[in-house]
Amino acid sequence: MPRIAVVDREYCKPSKCSLECIRFCPINKSKRGTAIELSSDGKNVVIHEDVCIGCGICIRKCPFKAISIVNLPDELEKNVIHRYGKNMFKLYNLPMIRPGKIMGIIGRNGSGKTTSVKILAGLLKPNLGRYDNPPDWDEIIRAFRGTEIQNYLKKLANGEIKAVVKIQYVELAKRMLKGRVGDLLRKADERGLYREVVEELGLKHLIDRRIADLSGGELQKFLVAAVLLKEADSYFFDEPCSYLDIRERLRVAKAIRGFIDVSKKYVAVIEHDLMILDYISDQISIIFGEPGVYGIVSKPYGVRAGINNYLEGYLPAENMRIRREPIIFKITVSQQQQSPEEYPIVKWTDMVKKYNNSGFALRVTGGEIYPGEVLGVLGPNGIGKTTFVKILAGILKPDYGDVIISVEKISVKPQELSPKIFPEETVAANLRRASPQAVNPASWIYAELVRKLGLNKMMERRVDELSGGELQKLAVAVALATPADLYLLDEPSAYLDIEERLAIAKVIRRIIEEKRKTALVVEHDLMLQNFVASRIMVFKGIPGREGYTTPPLDISNGFNELLRELGITVRRDPQTGRPRVNKPGSYLDRYQKSIGQYYLPQVVQEK
Repeated sequence: MPRIAVVDREYCKPSKCSLECIRFCPINKSKRGTAIELSSDGKNVVIHEDVCIGCGICIRKCPFKAISIVNLPDELEKNVIHRYGKNMFKLYNLPMIRPGKIMGIIGRNGSGKTTSVKILAGLLKPNLGRYDNPPDWDEIIRAFRGTEIQNYLKKLANGEIKAVVKIQYVELAKRMLKGRVGDLLRKADERGLYREVVEELGLKHLIDRRIADLSGGELQKFLVAAVLLKEADSYFFDEPCSYLDIRERLRVAKAIRGFIDVSKKYVAVIEHDLMILDYISDQISIIFGEPGVYGIVSKPYGVRAGINNYLEGYLPAENMRIRREPIIFKITVSQQQQSPEEYPIVKWTDMVKKYNNSGFALRVTGGEIYPGEVLGVLGPNGIGKTTFVKILAGILKPDYGDVIISVEKISVKPQELSPKIFPEETVAANLRRASPQAVNPASWIYAELVRKLGLNKMMERRVDELSGGELQKLAVAVALATPADLYLLDEPSAYLDIEERLAIAKVIRRIIEEKRKTALVVEHDLMLQNFVASRIMVFKGIPGREGYTTPPLDISNGFNELLRELGITVRRDPQTGRPRVNKPGSYLDRYQKSIGQYYLPQVVQEK
């Protein structure tokens, strides 16, 4: 049985441990060979997979959780596509992209999505697992004989395919690109579509801005526009919707479909927002496995079947279970009934908050939140959602109106993250400060949140060493682990993959419903809001100038209010209850608009 042994070089720190992984290895002690030893530079340990018996002792002995050992079936080894090096990540299979179909790719962070795109774009030559003796292109192409991807790789090797990639980390653009938005887009324009793309993506007001002055969302739209303007055979979009609000996500999805001739081009999109992925894709490939250790690319599925299989946690074509429990969205849209003796945990009157320096004004309609409720907040960026959260938290005071019922114990997850917001030095210390149960392996908060977010593997890491995604996970875990009556969570899913988002949604619901607490969740992911929210509050207006709100509405009316403004219709999937965006002009789209039901809460039987 093939064995994958991975040592995370970022976590492995021999200088700070006693190397018990080496001392307690039974193969080392039996003198029958060496299964694990210190690397020649002394910076990491090295595991010899051909000698290792997979006993797991080194995994338990490692204080930094840097070692992973996994046994896989023999037949899987013939599908090895790439390995980065000894004791490093291993990828099996590739997404079967083809002209005429937009391939949506979903999977956990670290499972190999970006690696797959790099290989298909010609940025990374696959080594078939032979990192020490890489094969030539002829051998690589022979390895794919009999598959749809063989002809694609043959054209790629011969230089007959030009590929362009929208990178995952938009922050790199600030370091690599200099100049103004308009000038750079004109240079990128190889298709003569400059005016149309700028108009469609709403970039007119950014033309004279410098790249260094753009926000994350503005950078995202700039990079999508630059890719759409290139003349290529293959287009790859790696997380094109991060940093964007709902309106902008749909705008990007429409632009990708509208400006690329899908019938002649290869197109693949990696996206964590399942509702947007459903909207833009024609087929789905699921990448599963152990993040950072190995990833397996599934066979292509239809969009509905692929996403439903992913939520179900079982892939029938592979006969593989990838999750213990299925994820089922709430079918009912009725509010949770309040007991007659229960009073609102939070109540506010009509309020007004003005910023004299920018001229922005927010007008809030009065409302209340009851025990056991999650109030979802929806609306575009720059419309006042974060201002409202700060008013409820007592950080800001309204110019008119007041919060007339409040609570003393409030836990806040802020929108903007930096190491400075954490009072302690390490991950474990911050979690322990929030709640001792967060570092207790026997507690449910540890099992449901800390472990599922992977924070158990970075307990001894310093906060100032964490990436943006790791900071987000720590901030969410600290906020939810803190005992409170009111939880204010501002964009808790940013940077997180689907599994992590759903883990957060499930633990929010459990804390709120079982302990009769209250939460307010500001979030752009409509599917996550549909999963977690009891009621919806919609923010409208002109971003940066004025914002106003609806009172808290039930999910049906709240979604209907938002979707009417966006001009899209949504139905419910009969199998999972998840919301699905109707294709523009389809029968259901026209029907729902005709009856004024942009969000159809009933389950629609689909053929």
